[in-house]
Amino acid sequence: MTDTAAAGSAVQQRLPRQRADASRNYERIVAAAARLFLERGADVPLDEIAHRAGVGNATLYRHFANRNELIRVVVLSLMSCLSAQAEQIGATEPDAFEALRQFAHASADLLIGGLCAVFSDQLDLTDPELREAREQMEDAFELMLRRARESGQLRPDIGLGDLIVPIVQLTRPLPGTARATVEPYAHRHLEILLDGLRAPQRSVLPGGPATLAELRLSVHRLNDEPVTTTPNGKPVP
Repeated sequence: MTDTAAAGSAVQQRLPRQRADASRNYERIVAAAARLFLERGADVPLDEIAHRAGVGNATLYRHFANRNELIRVVVLSLMSCLSAQAEQIGATEPDAFEALRQFAHASADLLIGGLCAVFSDQLDLTDPELREAREQMEDAFELMLRRARESGQLRPDIGLGDLIVPIVQLTRPLPGTARATVEPYAHRHLEILLDGLRAPQRSVLPGGPATLAELRLSVHRLNDEPVTTTPNGKPVP
C-alpha cells in the first residue's frame, strides 16, 4: 500500500469516530444548556454551559454560533423528546389511560413549565422548524388523548389544554423554593389531576374543553399582540 493510500485509509477510520465524538459533544451541550437555563435563566454565560458539558468553548461555538441558536435547539430538542415519548408510550402501553398517565409524568420529569418560563420571550414563534416541531408534538398528544377518550376512560369534556396547562403550572418553581424541590410535588399533584380526568366525571366543568389554539389566542390578547384568524374567525395556530 502506498503512503497516500495508507493515509487515506487512516482518515476513513478516524471519520466515524470523529462524527460520533461530535454528536456526543452536541448532545452534552444541549443537555447542559437545558439544565443551566433552568437553574440560572436564559442569560447564563455560554462558557459555563461548555464547562458543565465537559467541552471547550471552541467546541460549543463550533456547534452553536450564538445564544439564540442554542436556545432554539434546546426547545426543538424538548419538543422532539415529548413527541417521541408520546409515540413510544402510546405504542407500548395497551391501556389508553395508563399511557396518558405515563406520558404526563414523563412530561413533568422534563420540567417543561420551568423551561417555558425561561424561554417565553426568547423564541421566534414564526420559525418554520419550530412551528413544524410544535405541530408534530401536539398531534402526538392529541392522539394519546383521543385514544383515552375513545376507550371510555377519559371524561369527554377534556381538551388537550386541560392536561398540558396544569403540567406546565405544576413544573414551574414554587416561589421561594429551590427548583429541585418542585419535582416530588409535581408528581403527587399530577396524580390528583389525573384522577379528576377519569370517567365517569363527578362534576360539571365551567366553560368548554381547552384547546391549545384557544390558549395561544388568550396569550396574544393578554400581550396585546395581533391575532391571525381564519375566514370563520378561528385563531390560526
